[in-house]
Amino acid sequence: MLTLLGFAMIATFLVLIMMKRMSPIAALVLIPALFCVAVGQGAQLGDYVIDGVGKLAPTAAMLMFAIVYFGVMIDVGLFDPIVRGILRFCKADPVRVVVGTAVLAAIVSLDGDGSTTFMITVSAMYPLYKRLGMSLVVLTGVAATANGVMNTLPWGGPTARAATALKLDAGDIFVPMIPALAVGLLFVIALAYVLGRRERKRIGYLTLDQALAPETDGETVLVGAGGAAGTAGNGRAKGGRAARGGTSAAVSGDGPEETSGTPGFQGLDPDRATLRPRLYWFNAGLTVALLTAMILELMPIPVLFLLGAALALTVNFPRPAEQKERLAAHADNVLNVAGMVFAAAVFTGVLTGTGMVKHMADWLVGAIPEAMGPHMALVTGVLSLPLTYFMSNDGFYFGVLPVLAEAGAAHGVSPLEIARASLVGQALHMSSPLVPAVYVLVGMAKVEFGDHTRFTVKWAALTSLVVLVAAVLFGIV
Repeated sequence: MLTLLGFAMIATFLVLIMMKRMSPIAALVLIPALFCVAVGQGAQLGDYVIDGVGKLAPTAAMLMFAIVYFGVMIDVGLFDPIVRGILRFCKADPVRVVVGTAVLAAIVSLDGDGSTTFMITVSAMYPLYKRLGMSLVVLTGVAATANGVMNTLPWGGPTARAATALKLDAGDIFVPMIPALAVGLLFVIALAYVLGRRERKRIGYLTLDQALAPETDGETVLVGAGGAAGTAGNGRAKGGRAARGGTSAAVSGDGPEETSGTPGFQGLDPDRATLRPRLYWFNAGLTVALLTAMILELMPIPVLFLLGAALALTVNFPRPAEQKERLAAHADNVLNVAGMVFAAAVFTGVLTGTGMVKHMADWLVGAIPEAMGPHMALVTGVLSLPLTYFMSNDGFYFGVLPVLAEAGAAHGVSPLEIARASLVGQALHMSSPLVPAVYVLVGMAKVEFGDHTRFTVKWAALTSLVVLVAAVLFGIV
């Protein structure tokens, strides 16, 4: 019964948000509350929610202060040279823009934190997508899938969890998987090329001069930065239609359309009041130091971003009135993402507290035919796709993986093979509604979560299967 209700709860949530019948925050709260009452555990709803909130509170704190930190860095001009450099490389060609998105997301993912990756990637690439009229779900889909492949780094989380759960060395799990993961990353870049070709066919491409040409209101729309100053155009450039054609330069089809005057979208104005050119190297050094401290785990990530945000605000905007203005400028993103995280805590709290997630996992594992025992590594890889999408990484790696490893051991399958196979679903996992970082991605890119899910899931699942096939062909699993 709990198994059926668990799957029904997840399916109801996904259908409602993809059909846009409910907002993600409302769906994340009301649907699990309703199912909690349906299973006869309504009296424990408060305990489940408090437990879920307690587990996700550090993540919410990290995201809040990370958004403030990177928002301030955008305001003061830290990423301006990067945006200009990317624009020169991309030459306003949609193919180069999408491939550049995949490469940038993969490189930034080396820090091991999805939220940071998405904030930096969207900060750099969102202006180009808007300026060229490209579909924003292509941005979120490619960034999430590339980050999912790179999320398997030993300091990224899943590998460490697998190593801890099965008492193995993280290096023994990750290093042999490198060839398969490299194939997965190449597939993401190839996918980006194909999606870029589709975008080029739809909208054509601008020349570099056209991409840099000011809008009719005199603003060059090149970077999304929180701020009250200025409004934005709709992303169309005058004369931006390429000779090769396309039907429209507006965002359409795959992504939600934005109209002119979108609040919070600010141009890369070389004379904007928030720029701090004399503090550029201080801000660059502070950012490098912050990312280094994250990788080395010198302090908890929420504490690092809290200290970093406070220091960045104090040094760049010493007057309290200026600090208040900057915080207000980014309050919309902060509230949206933090609200999503705490709403997701209700969903995960009910899913775990009622026992639904355990019954679902037990049912899936029990459904494995005995004849598949010698192929448990392959089975684990296949199961990692739905299980890491519908469950948290903690739930999968500490709750399900030991069971799969025990079943494999009974048939002579090494726990190392099981652990390696468990990593292949991460490309899909990064778009799960249970991953807080995905709300940073869709929030900053101004994409509806349902649109992102509908577009991304098929490509992310295909990427995971490519990694699994490569791992089998290379004899890794």
